[in-house]
Amino acid sequence: MDSLRVLIADDHPLFRAGVRAMLASAPDTELIGEATTGTEAVSLAAELRPDLVMMDVQMPETDGVEATRRISHESPEINILVVTMFEDDGTIFQAMRAGARGYVLKGANYAEMLRAIRAVGNGEAIFSPQIAVRLVNFFADIRPAALPQAFPELSDREHEILDLIAKGLKNPEIAGQLFLSPKTVRNHVSTILHKLQVADRAQAILRAREAGLG
Repeated sequence: MDSLRVLIADDHPLFRAGVRAMLASAPDTELIGEATTGTEAVSLAAELRPDLVMMDVQMPETDGVEATRRISHESPEINILVVTMFEDDGTIFQAMRAGARGYVLKGANYAEMLRAIRAVGNGEAIFSPQIAVRLVNFFADIRPAALPQAFPELSDREHEILDLIAKGLKNPEIAGQLFLSPKTVRNHVSTILHKLQVADRAQAILRAREAGLG
């Protein structure tokens, strides 16, 4: 099995040294280059064609998010793992939109970091446990926007009756289902026709069904 060819993009010498040692200890990974700026990362990625770029977010010249965007656009086959200290929602989603396939915090232990490198290098998506929790919470908090109710000029009871009209029920059937008197139903139907500005029951049914009722 071929080794994963890795490019490090980080302006911190100590972090690069740590990653260098980690990759040297893993027989299935190979360090092929190091970039200290975002601009250099884009250039080296185009030149060296790594399987994986380990990308810091905050770097000189071009930040990691923009560098990720450029690499993903120019070489979509190169997988990018963001490795950073930032865990705010804004940075996470900017990196994902830019094309990152993984997001790991620099505090990750050796096993977690190596697992992320292997996963993203092979085309999978992976996130630090803390980041995964934030993503789950973010999407759990999203609620679908409530659809506006059709015919807001109608009362709840009128809306209910119009829905039954659209289903093809006659006044006596509606009266029986809603436990109303036939006269009350006739009055409601008359009011509905007036509010909808339609001439007859057939037009009311057509408008109701167009709005998804029935």
